[in-house]
Amino acid sequence: MLEPLPASYASTRDALHALAEQVVAPARYRAERHIGLIPTPGGFGTPVFGDGVRVRVDGVELVHERPGTSTRVGITTLAAAAQFVDVPLGGLADVYPPAIEYPADAPLAVRVDGARALAAWYEFTAAVLDELRATYAAHEPSVSTIWPEHFDLACELGSADAGTRANYGASPGDGGIDQPYLYVGPWDAGRRKGALGAYPWGAAITYDELLASGDARGRALEFCFEGAALLVGAP
Repeated sequence: MLEPLPASYASTRDALHALAEQVVAPARYRAERHIGLIPTPGGFGTPVFGDGVRVRVDGVELVHERPGTSTRVGITTLAAAAQFVDVPLGGLADVYPPAIEYPADAPLAVRVDGARALAAWYEFTAAVLDELRATYAAHEPSVSTIWPEHFDLACELGSADAGTRANYGASPGDGGIDQPYLYVGPWDAGRRKGALGAYPWGAAITYDELLASGDARGRALEFCFEGAALLVGAP
């Protein structure tokens, strides 16, 4: 269930975005050369990798899980977080440029209510995308992934050759729309018109619109299914 966003949401989101880009994703990349993250209890983190390692954010704490042990520490700075999970800070500059510039020793503005709201958004939208993927299983859906450089949870489905493939995702908010939103982004620019052309990259429905609907889950599913129906047809 979605609730109104707290005042601390945007600053917490940006701080955790920096942490995802510069610490959490690099921990997995060093072992597997993959940057994708997933929703995890209380926030987000890596899938289990290596011999049973996982790095994740749980509320206002950073958690480092290894075989037989799990340690956690309060989130303070990027430098301290990188030291805690033993990764070089800024180690993925050759993979993607950081979207959030945050000084290594500056306090990360992570607040409990903001972190809780972000975790709830990922949990809510993961369930929506899972239902979309299951319903459109015949259209080659990808797994849902949090991409650290964008901080979106997203999947894709449809046929690239037929011009029907699109990204279906959930942004926690960015420079274009400064609140969480769901989106459908057709790969084929020619498909970005009508209901799928509200933005240069496609269609979106905002957090406020979902709340105002009185049935956020139902409206979110309706939005995603309407986009899929326009591109690949009814399930």
